[in-house]
Amino acid sequence: MVLLRAYLALMKLRVVELLIISTIPAMILAEKGVPSLGLIAATLVGGTLAAGSANAFNMVIESKSDQLMKRTANRPIATGEISKLNGLLFAFLISILSLVIFYIFTTVLATLLTATAIIFYVIGYTMMLKNRTSQNIVWGGIAGCMPVLIGQSAVTNTLTLTSWLFF
Repeated sequence: MVLLRAYLALMKLRVVELLIISTIPAMILAEKGVPSLGLIAATLVGGTLAAGSANAFNMVIESKSDQLMKRTANRPIATGEISKLNGLLFAFLISILSLVIFYIFTTVLATLLTATAIIFYVIGYTMMLKNRTSQNIVWGGIAGCMPVLIGQSAVTNTLTLTSWLFF
């Protein structure tokens, strides 16, 4: 149970819920009503796993610096509770699971946008921008805005001006 809690901590679910909550209104606007509960569930589960995987990748990449900051020093990889290898394997596993869920239960566009969000957060934000510019949070916010586009595309397999304006 303790190990399960540590893996869930890698996902930063408190942050993920803030991302996921913007998905449902986008889906309702796209459907012009309430989409099927199955589609909503698949999109929310897939989105949770996707964002969780990006957060887990982030913790693997930043494990050394996490040890130095009081706010992050108790993260599972920083403390050694989970090894970097196991954290990396977990991140890849839930990332792939997320994309499979999106591909099977939603649309190809939603799947591609989800993959783009993960890659952008991990490579663009964490690896390239975070330690190099004070503007990192602005650019990192792009990944945080992706659930609106993903929600729209999960319903319609398109993006509209409305979804871009919400983004």
